[in-house]
Amino acid sequence: MGDASRNAILIMSGLGAYIETPPPDNMAREFDFAQLSNMSQQIETMFGARGGRGIALRIGREMFSLGLNRFGAFAGMKDPAFIALPLDSRVTMGVQTLVAVFNKFSDQVCMVKPTSEAYLFEVANSPMAWGRTAEKPVCHALVGILQEGLNWASNGHEFHVQEITCRASGGEACVFKINKNPIGGANSRG
Repeated sequence: MGDASRNAILIMSGLGAYIETPPPDNMAREFDFAQLSNMSQQIETMFGARGGRGIALRIGREMFSLGLNRFGAFAGMKDPAFIALPLDSRVTMGVQTLVAVFNKFSDQVCMVKPTSEAYLFEVANSPMAWGRTAEKPVCHALVGILQEGLNWASNGHEFHVQEITCRASGGEACVFKINKNPIGGANSRG
């Protein structure tokens, strides 16, 4: 996005003070969901729906790579013993770990419901949809987090993740469908 665009998004979101003094990098729940939702909406305003979606996906993947991978069981997922587990076990543990990390370290309330072909990852109060109204799902950064978390847990596989219900577009919760079979990566092997 670049510094100029980032600064413009912060100013448009009423968070211009963060340009010089970013919020602290800690686990104190001090960053309001309304601020995240507003920034997400401003990214879409600035770059359009498609461009905003792509940027938000990238932001979500980076959020996982730059910090979330240090929490809970994610910290041990690069251990050879974990990598030796069957792919479906690693993916199941990855999804369950994402739920546990979100529930423990944020105000998001999450659960997962497995089906025969997918995991339905439910977020009762997504920060990207907080207070928003939209025609289509808007939690693109969460899709990116889920994609990167599963990439991490599976040692390089990519999984199709799609938000199928969103609070911003009238859903009871934000629900993400995660296909159990990878679409590629890691030489397309388990």
